[in-house]
Amino acid sequence: MDFELSDEQSMLRDTVREVLTKKYDVETVRAVTDTELGWDKAVWKSLADIGILGLTFPEDDGGMGAGPVEFASVMTELGRALAPEPYLDSVLVPGSLVAATADAQTRAELLGGLASGELLMAFAHLEAGDRWPSAKVATTATGDKLTGTKTLVGHGDCADKLIVSARTDDGIGLFLVDADAAGVTRTPYRTHDRRRGAQIEFADAQATRLGSGDASSVIADAEVGIQTALCAEALGAMERALELTVEYLKTRKQFGVTLSTFQTLTQRAADMYVQLELARSMSLYATTSLADGVCDPVVASRAKLQITTSARLIGQEAVQMHGGIGMTAEYPVGHYLSRLTAIGHTLGGTQDHLSSLAGKVGEYDMLTVG
Repeated sequence: MDFELSDEQSMLRDTVREVLTKKYDVETVRAVTDTELGWDKAVWKSLADIGILGLTFPEDDGGMGAGPVEFASVMTELGRALAPEPYLDSVLVPGSLVAATADAQTRAELLGGLASGELLMAFAHLEAGDRWPSAKVATTATGDKLTGTKTLVGHGDCADKLIVSARTDDGIGLFLVDADAAGVTRTPYRTHDRRRGAQIEFADAQATRLGSGDASSVIADAEVGIQTALCAEALGAMERALELTVEYLKTRKQFGVTLSTFQTLTQRAADMYVQLELARSMSLYATTSLADGVCDPVVASRAKLQITTSARLIGQEAVQMHGGIGMTAEYPVGHYLSRLTAIGHTLGGTQDHLSSLAGKVGEYDMLTVG
């Protein structure tokens, strides 16, 4: 099996890296994330112009028809650059839900808007007290009216339209809601990794149902996609954190010699590299599984378990080996650690996924050696 990117996939990766590298260094990231919006509309337009926003959408709906390997490459580059643009929250996730549930006319309209960058959406699903892998979905739908509160809506502060999960007579439904509609109240917040979100309250808000029947399986598939995308983003952040650490060890001097001459530090850097490659393998495993049409939460949990384990070690070691400068806002490694920590807490941390996987051990056949 060939695990290398094709020429076209490599070109995609290099193009995205060029766009983001020209824009972002740590000072620019801090300046952009300190604005009210929290990301750069010019970068967003650039991503739309080169087709990144519509990368995974069908060509008939204004996209490029690319698959999981391509979107994982984009997510890795976003992670490397610490780019705050809401590609996952505002395009990939709502786009996948629209593609799975909406009728042809609605799908073409919404996906076309997402691909062009003119439309921003968000998925409002999690509520107070929810902990992965369960969500109680206390929000209710009565006819075409929604009532309830969603507490963790990534980039819900800037969304034009929302996809909201709500309980109906036939299970969990997905509903399309205008973010500025009557009965919708948004309370924006800022996360420790400098991203944006919102708590959103619905009080008899007008909504349009997407699809019919219970959408629980659609939501579960979307969560697998989110896990896979976050793994790819974390991989990019870990790559860059290790690169910065190695560069620092090669240039910073103590007692008249560079830090790279101290065996203990080089061994710790080698441990970081091992963890990075373990994470890379599992991210590739999750991505290729999706590419093969296997949307399996067990695969996603396996990948996320290793990713969160590697991210914790690499992020903390990067800060530790930089010493005091690693804790400053003016230096990038602390920002990488913060983002890796946030990824680790999104849709389940290490212990959550370990518990989930341990609970499935009994489902496997026993391997015996004769």
